[in-house]
Amino acid sequence: MSISVGDKIPQAKLQTMGENGPVPLSTDDIFSGKKVVLFAVPGAFTPGCSITHLPGYVVNADKILAKGVDTIACLSVNDAFVMDAWGKSQNADHIQMLADGNGDFTAALGLELDGRGFGLGQRSQRYAMVVDDGTVTVLNVEEGPGVEVSAAEVILDAL
Repeated sequence: MSISVGDKIPQAKLQTMGENGPVPLSTDDIFSGKKVVLFAVPGAFTPGCSITHLPGYVVNADKILAKGVDTIACLSVNDAFVMDAWGKSQNADHIQMLADGNGDFTAALGLELDGRGFGLGQRSQRYAMVVDDGTVTVLNVEEGPGVEVSAAEVILDAL
C-alpha cells in the first residue's frame, strides 16, 4: 500500500552530499516545519529524468520557491555521489539532491519500481508530492512511462 494524501511521511534516513562526503539526513530534517516539493525519479542520468523531469524543476525553481516552498528535493534510489554529480551536471543549484541508496524510504512510501527487466534493480516510481510539515498534501504518481502528472509545471499549478 502506498502513501496517500493526508498521510505523514515515514521515518527514514536519506543522504545528500556535503563538503566532506555523504551526509545523513532524517526525514524530520527534511520535512519538519517546512513546505517541501519532493519529486522522485527511477534513476539519475537516465533519459527521461535528465531530459525532462529534473530540468523542469531547475527551470521552474524560482517560481516554485516563490509559492512559499522552503525546499525542492529530488530523490532517487542511487548513492549520494551519483546524485551530487547529476545535480551538478544539470545546474540544479536550488534543488536538494537526496539519495535513497538502499531504497528504504521508497519502500516505506510503497512507491517501489521493479526495474530488474531493464537492469536497474529496485528503484523508485516517478512521482512528485507536496509535503507540508511532514504531511502529504499533493501526491502525483506517474501511471506509466513519461513525465506528465509529476512535472514541475503541474506541481507549480497545484501550489
